[in-house]
Amino acid sequence: MDPIRTTAAVMVVTAITTAVVTGLRLEHPWLQPWAVLRATVQLGVLSLVLGGVITNLAWTSAFLALMVAAACATVHGRLRGTGRSSVLRITAALVPSAAVPVGVVFALGALPTEPRYLLAIGGIVVGGAMTAATLMGRALFSSFVASRGEIEAWLALGATPRRAARDATRAAASMALVPATDQTRTTGLVTLPGAFVGAVFAGSSPLDAAQFQVIVLAGVLCTGALTVMLFTWFFGAPTTLSTPAAHE
Repeated sequence: MDPIRTTAAVMVVTAITTAVVTGLRLEHPWLQPWAVLRATVQLGVLSLVLGGVITNLAWTSAFLALMVAAACATVHGRLRGTGRSSVLRITAALVPSAAVPVGVVFALGALPTEPRYLLAIGGIVVGGAMTAATLMGRALFSSFVASRGEIEAWLALGATPRRAARDATRAAASMALVPATDQTRTTGLVTLPGAFVGAVFAGSSPLDAAQFQVIVLAGVLCTGALTVMLFTWFFGAPTTLSTPAAHE
């Protein structure tokens, strides 16, 4: 690929995105071009360091730990108003949620126990956990605000905080799983997923690429389900209810 043409295409597409979000007067219209710039820099750095990382298990593990830390920080930043103590709970939700599906895949021998495969599926699953956690957290706290009257009514009747918030929590969890579920359902019909395309471009047969993609999709769904379960456990029994402005 020609780097000059690639840069030109990215700049034009980003300019269109910026023009649209600015024209719609959306909040923080600089976020989208900043995200593209960050992705460009991060991928550039990643391409330089991966040569050594993917051949060494220790470095791969360290790199995944860094990805988990960044994911936890991102989720915490998105869930404003949760306080510093929530960092530990977010971490306790994301780490096992990502580790379980990855561990199962390698324990059953579905993928070779090589650093490059660990990094590939681990990175995708951590990203899935981050997305599910962000969606779950934002929907959950918004639902608590919207359902405040109902929750307080349950509490007045003597219900526990967890029971009082159960309906709101279930609604938030269902919403958080929608993107991963829809992506899995429409793969091959509406979308050509990146893992599949990347494997084919790397020289794998379409059948091998499809097997890897199914592993990835199942892993992302699993990590999403585990994430919403743990978020329900850690955040689903509020002792206080925020005002509508707290999580805006």
